[in-house]
Amino acid sequence: MTQVQRGHLAMLCFSALVAGSFSLGAMAAPYVSPSALTVLRFALAASLVGAAALATTGLPRSAWQAPWRYVVLGGLLAAYFVLMFEGLRTAEAVPAAAVFTLTPVMAAGFGWLLLRQVTTVRMAVALVVGAMGALWVIFRADLAAALRLEVGRGEVIYFFGCIAHALYAPMVRKLNRGEPAVVFTFGMMVAGLGLLTLWGWRDVVQTDWANLPRIVWICLIYVSVAASAMTFVLLQYATLRLPAAKVMAYTYLVPAWVTLWELALGRGAPPLQVSGGVVLTVVALALLLKDETAGRGVTAKA
Repeated sequence: MTQVQRGHLAMLCFSALVAGSFSLGAMAAPYVSPSALTVLRFALAASLVGAAALATTGLPRSAWQAPWRYVVLGGLLAAYFVLMFEGLRTAEAVPAAAVFTLTPVMAAGFGWLLLRQVTTVRMAVALVVGAMGALWVIFRADLAAALRLEVGRGEVIYFFGCIAHALYAPMVRKLNRGEPAVVFTFGMMVAGLGLLTLWGWRDVVQTDWANLPRIVWICLIYVSVAASAMTFVLLQYATLRLPAAKVMAYTYLVPAWVTLWELALGRGAPPLQVSGGVVLTVVALALLLKDETAGRGVTAKA
C-alpha cells in the first residue's frame, strides 16, 4: 500500500468515527455545557495521545520548537468542537453533518491561499456537487426555505466551527516541521486544552458532573477516544500525504455514516427527499477519489 493509499484509508476511518459524534453529541448536548464537555474531551484525549507518543516515537525536544504552532492549531480545533456542541443543542444530527460537508470547499480555498494547492476541474465539480448535496440536506429539501435562507440557529453556529476546521487541514501541512503525527497531535491537544481551560473553567466548575445522565458520559468517552484521539492522529497522518481538499473530501461520507448511526441508535432515518442530498455527497466523494495529480504544489497523486 502506497503512502497516498494509506492517507485515503486513514480518512475513511476518520469519517466513520467522526459520524458517531454527531448522533451521540446531539443526544448529550442538552444536558451539559459545550465548553465543559470539550475541556474534558481534550484532557482525556491528550492523555491517550501522550501515552501513545511516549510508547512509540517518544517526545523529542525538537518537537517543541516554535510552540506557537500548537497554539494556533489547538485554538482552531478547540473552537470547532465548542461550536459543534453548541450547534447540536438545536440542530439535528444529519443536517449538522451536512454542514460539516461544506468544509471541503472552504479547505480548497484555504489550501490555495496557504499552500498554493490547485484544484482541478473535476475536483471543482465534485466540490460543487457536494456543496449542493449539503445545502439540500440543510434546507431539508425545501426550495422555498432555501430561497428565504431559512437556516436553523444551530446550523449557523456550527458553520463557523467548520470554518475553523477547514483552515486546520492546510495549516497542519504548513506548520509541521517533520514531527511524527502522534507527537504533533499531542502538542496541539495540550495547547488546545490550555486555551479551553482559560475559556471554559467556570462551566467546568459549575457543572454537576455527578448527576449528569449516562448519555453524557457515553458521549464523552466516545468523543475523547474515537472522535478525538484516534481521529486527530488519522487527520494529521492524512494531511501529510494528501492535498487539503481531498483530505476534507472525506467529510462527504459523514452524512451517510450519520444516517447509519441514527438507525443503529433507534433515532430513525431522515425523510426520503432529504436522503437525496446525502446521495449527492457520496457522488462528490467518488469524483474526488479518482487518481489524478491535483496540480502544481501538490506532490502526491490522490
